[in-house]
Amino acid sequence: MSIKDEIQHVKEELSGDEKILESAFKLERIYRKNKILIWGVVLVGVLGLGGNAAWNAYTASKLHTANDAFLLLQNDPTNTQAAATLQANNPKLYTLYALSQALTKHKADALATFASSKDPLVHDIAAYHAGVLKGHVTDAHYYHDLALIEETYLDLKSGKIEAAKSRLSLISETSPVAQIARLLKHATLK
Repeated sequence: MSIKDEIQHVKEELSGDEKILESAFKLERIYRKNKILIWGVVLVGVLGLGGNAAWNAYTASKLHTANDAFLLLQNDPTNTQAAATLQANNPKLYTLYALSQALTKHKADALATFASSKDPLVHDIAAYHAGVLKGHVTDAHYYHDLALIEETYLDLKSGKIEAAKSRLSLISETSPVAQIARLLKHATLK
């Protein structure tokens, strides 16, 4: 390589280093102007990640405590301390547990209190079963097809064949009670 080429090469390297230094000085100026903002963003990010981790640990702890209480209640339904722990840590699971206990023990008065629940699933199940325990059919969203079967049976008992047929036509072939509906349709062929 000639001296001219070496000088040109050194100039290019110096020019590149000069650009790097210039960029570093620009970054330093930007940092000095916006130091508070930069550290604020970093702090908010760290606090956000830390808060999220703490919240996840808290909810996992509550779920674990609720699950332990639920398992205790399954083994001993009279355990009031486990019931209180479950109600405090997971009120929805406690409501479903209490509803299942009321259904198992056929307690119409307890079902009546659940029928006034704001949760649509709990309200629907409790209202339907309270009606069944009182001896009348109650239409329900989740038990709609079963309620139709019961009404059809009552219609057949009272001799209302046409009403029974129209009710049976409302039941889908994919319904879990479709087999019972087919049997009742066969009973209306007199």
